[in-house]
Amino acid sequence: MALLVAVLPQLPAQAQMANTQTPENWRDSLSVLNSQIKLSAWNTDLHLRKAAVNLELQQWQYAIDEYGLILQHEAQNPAALFYRAYANTHLRRYDMARRDYEELLQIFPRHAEARLSLAYVLQLMGRKTDALDHLNTLIEQNPDSAVAYASRAALEREMKQYEASLYDWQQAINRDPKNIGYLASKVDLLVFLNRRKDALREFDAAKRRGIPPGVINKLKHEF
Repeated sequence: MALLVAVLPQLPAQAQMANTQTPENWRDSLSVLNSQIKLSAWNTDLHLRKAAVNLELQQWQYAIDEYGLILQHEAQNPAALFYRAYANTHLRRYDMARRDYEELLQIFPRHAEARLSLAYVLQLMGRKTDALDHLNTLIEQNPDSAVAYASRAALEREMKQYEASLYDWQQAINRDPKNIGYLASKVDLLVFLNRRKDALREFDAAKRRGIPPGVINKLKHEF
């Protein structure tokens, strides 16, 4: 199944901690954090950092448990809600992830990453119309977001709404003119629809936008 385009961010713990370490370094960090937690009174930041390391090590259930503990102390902690949903998505616990994203959006209705992630989870659950509704809202709230348009374009293609998808790919390109992925996705759809002349025109337009000829020629060979 074509998920919400490859533009959907795989949102790792780097949003909370810099990803410059090896797995061994992360395990050392985890050991230090565990020691600090044992010696300290409740400290939300320490627990968030520990959960972030769990995510880096792909210890999904440990991360979920840690975020759950944080939410017992701070029921509306946005980072805990967001990343617990992220971890549950990795474990294919989509309904749990959906609930956390929805709760986060109740608190922060304009949280773009949460709405995009919720749309992704809903698509995984087979609720494509609901996913599309959230992407429509995302675009209303973020009209300059190329990612939002590209995500909707990918979903529309899966829903066989081809003309709408082509329109949204173009909107994504307009907002991020040198994004090769958006160009490739629009051309791929045009080829699928047997509109090869239109696909060639897309390559010509890409040249005018400054995309290197070598990149364009490589894409042409793929199609």
